[in-house]
Amino acid sequence: MQSQCSYVYVLYSKILNKFYIGYTENLKERLIEHKSGSTYTTYRMRGFKLVYYESCINKKDATAREKQLKTGYGRQYLRNRLKNYLNSPGC
Repeated sequence: MQSQCSYVYVLYSKILNKFYIGYTENLKERLIEHKSGSTYTTYRMRGFKLVYYESCINKKDATAREKQLKTGYGRQYLRNRLKNYLNSPGC
């Protein structure tokens, strides 16, 4: 039995200067849900963009990585990883 890949993804709102970190098994579908406003956690976030994602072999690895990125260290990692993007005027 083959396991389905899962994705850890990061949305960024320049207006709020905030990250939203989540995981899903279907990244395209999940982004549509976020953009349509049907997702409770991000329906108030306007102008967000997908700025980062990772593919994981299984759901357990994805949830562990999501948890790690939600820590202070993980958010700092994202800010360092996306430094050029976040500091660009057209972001």
